[in-house]
Amino acid sequence: MRKVIGLGETVLDIIFRDNQPLHALPGGSTFNAIISLARSGVQTSFISETGNDRVGRNIIQFLRNNGCNADSVSVYPDSKSPVSLAFLNDKNDAEYIFYKDHPKDRLDFTYPDVQPDDLVLFGSYYALNPVIRPQVKGFLEYAHQHGAILYYDVNFRASHQHEVIKLTSNLLENFEMADIVRGSKEDFQILFKKDNPDVVYRTQISFYTKKFIYTQAGDPIELRGDNGLSKQYPITPIQTVSTVGAGDNFNAGFLYGLIANGITRGHMEQGLSETQWDALIHSGQQFSAEVCTSIYNYVSPEFGAARKKELEKK
Repeated sequence: MRKVIGLGETVLDIIFRDNQPLHALPGGSTFNAIISLARSGVQTSFISETGNDRVGRNIIQFLRNNGCNADSVSVYPDSKSPVSLAFLNDKNDAEYIFYKDHPKDRLDFTYPDVQPDDLVLFGSYYALNPVIRPQVKGFLEYAHQHGAILYYDVNFRASHQHEVIKLTSNLLENFEMADIVRGSKEDFQILFKKDNPDVVYRTQISFYTKKFIYTQAGDPIELRGDNGLSKQYPITPIQTVSTVGAGDNFNAGFLYGLIANGITRGHMEQGLSETQWDALIHSGQQFSAEVCTSIYNYVSPEFGAARKKELEKK
């Protein structure tokens, strides 16, 4: 069975509304996607780090309880696990504050097994962080050499804007290794001061990959694909409870779609058809919409069980 390997941070997400805490749950961008995929019947493995504390132990147990392989999660003996505060506004969009206590850590993990057509999800500051860059880059190169499909979610926060110049070489290396790049309007405004998807694609992305997804919250998704394909996908309005995991779960749904539709590295190299893109974007939107209807950062077990049944029929 094909699997998805996630590479990213783990945090304890504390969600606030009207400055009062609503909920605390394990999170992190790639983490959220991996939990949703595991609940949906996809074989998953996660590469990350936690502190040696109650929060870290709970996060590792949460991964395992949801069916995800956590053997590549490093536990640092002298560190506390990171915490993220997410403050929801009246549109249920979040403003974040991050607290992290890993100033001297070096990522140390055993590579999970990678087979041809497996999928690797990576992104956020974790995929750029100079402190762990050698290990992250080494694994991405290893996965590419073993025939995996690499999906890069840029997910660059304004809190790191002052580091853009320092991180640019790592960013460009990620673009070069990725088969698919997804980024938000906000990401490219912060990184390049550009907010036109055609300009971003032409000047920053197309040299590295022809598969580019540009999301912009409630506005249509912009796709730039193989053979000059350019398409918009409208967002169906829904009543949101929280948008904290919306982008993460778009990634999960897209990767689920690659597996459910049998799209391999060979298909990626040939170039995806419009019909294939339609199916993948629709799957991403399904997962994203589902997660916005609850306070949780991942799809519900019931939604996941239904997707698992669909996979079993394939």
